[in-house]
Amino acid sequence: MTTILIIEDEPVLSRILQSYLEREGYRVLTAARGDTGYDLSLTEKVDLILLDLNLPGMDGMEVARGVLKEKDIPIIMITARVEEVDKLSGLEIGADDYITKPFSPKEVVARVKTVLRRYLKGTGQEKKLIVKDLEMDIDAHQVKKGKHIIELTPSEFEILKLMAENPGRVYTRLQLLDALQGQAYEGYERTIDAHIKNLRAKIESDTKKPRLIKTVFGIGYKLSAEDD
Repeated sequence: MTTILIIEDEPVLSRILQSYLEREGYRVLTAARGDTGYDLSLTEKVDLILLDLNLPGMDGMEVARGVLKEKDIPIIMITARVEEVDKLSGLEIGADDYITKPFSPKEVVARVKTVLRRYLKGTGQEKKLIVKDLEMDIDAHQVKKGKHIIELTPSEFEILKLMAENPGRVYTRLQLLDALQGQAYEGYERTIDAHIKNLRAKIESDTKKPRLIKTVFGIGYKLSAEDD
């Protein structure tokens, strides 16, 4: 699961960002001090850092310099500072993006997705997702089960991709719909259930006993990475 580390000393803002990011399927770690966040970045497997500049314990610039000396982790800097020199300083030491308070949490989520996508493409990590005998080639927009190519509609592909990015994570019908539409609408449960039914018909050996797409009753669906 992709892990985001939020280093932010405003607890309300930190909780809001954590909530939005977890809704998108990310694992989120938080730290309210620069030194604590720095230690977490080295001891935990972190894929991206949201880093405030004005922090107790260690300044955000110090944290960024220290992290980038040890690891190759994309950093998005968050600050109330608006001077151009602060933006340039952050980018010059290796930050990937910069966002100024106040901001929309949805904008931060969009920036996180963009930076991760760019970073993963650069490292070649985004090309394929493999769960059990299912392989997704993201760039080619192709799905294989064993040696057989499976034809999916764009909506089916996006739903499967979301679940394959975080196998084992349970997604509600609303979350799956958000991946397609960006917002909910009346009747969404029937829409997602129909997509899942079609996906199972294409990727499961036995639709009555699915081993890939599992139903979590009362919640939604997950792509199982465990052997039955």
